[in-house]
Amino acid sequence: MKAIIPVAGAGTKLRPHTYTQPKALIPLAGKTILSIIIDQLEEAGITEFVFVIGYLGEKIQHYVQKKYPHLTCHFVQQNLREGTGHAILLTKNVVGDDEILIVLGDTICEGNIRELIASPVSQLGLKKVDDPRSFGVAELNDAGDIARVVEKPQIPKSNLALVGIYKIKETDQLYDCLERNMTEHKRSHDEFQLTDALQCMIEHGVQFTPFKVSNWFDCGRKETLLETNAILLSKYKVPANPILPYENAIIIPPVSIGEGCNIKNSIIGPNVAIGDNTVINYSIVKDSIIGSYSNLYEVVLKSSLIGSDANIRGLSQSLNIGDNTEIDLG
Repeated sequence: MKAIIPVAGAGTKLRPHTYTQPKALIPLAGKTILSIIIDQLEEAGITEFVFVIGYLGEKIQHYVQKKYPHLTCHFVQQNLREGTGHAILLTKNVVGDDEILIVLGDTICEGNIRELIASPVSQLGLKKVDDPRSFGVAELNDAGDIARVVEKPQIPKSNLALVGIYKIKETDQLYDCLERNMTEHKRSHDEFQLTDALQCMIEHGVQFTPFKVSNWFDCGRKETLLETNAILLSKYKVPANPILPYENAIIIPPVSIGEGCNIKNSIIGPNVAIGDNTVINYSIVKDSIIGSYSNLYEVVLKSSLIGSDANIRGLSQSLNIGDNTEIDLG
């Protein structure tokens, strides 16, 4: 089995951070979104990965090759971002006849991945949501199988959202449906959607059963990213790097502090993740993500997302600042 992870998106909802950093490499609970996904799949036994890259794709490739040299990794370039269906179709020659597990690169799903891989039939990850109009939606038949899937319906007939994890046994039929949709210019919301190809497979008799995830974290927006950071910090119980002495500082768990950080005269936490080599002095930071090589002096931050190489002085409450930024609020 091969795992396909599409990470070609520009991440417009997380700008300005994604101007200089792929969304999948945004720091989260002492890791990155992408490393959390890869670690989860590797733990379940998958050793071969296909990454669909595009925007800032060289950073994805460098990161994966450096951090996971022991894995077999393929990189497929998506120059024109025409949807998830188009992204998956580009992997056809690499995948061949193997079964695949597709995991979207901006969502983190928790469930029994080993059980999903071992399933004798194809499965789609589902989760009940309050407002399914922003997602692909699945409808079940009386037998509990998936009878229909539709992308972002205006009037949903179900509250079961497709959460971005798909186990496909009939890969030849998936690629046939993807090619048919491309040839017939079948688009939904102006893109070639994976959801439409799955519906094509259902119409041609392929059985899909639900894979119900226990937790699902959407990392596509600042608010949900900060919420996910807080949840995962508590879940992973990340140590606050106790090897380093922090002068006159109070650390309130859960907190993740990277290597080489200099923290003095400050209160950090709870729910804070800090990258490597960041300097914080005379500051209070909570419920925030701070990038690497940043400098914070005399600031009060909460619910903030700060990129790398940022310099902030003065007083603030909530910021959303990209990389290589300098701000003086004094």
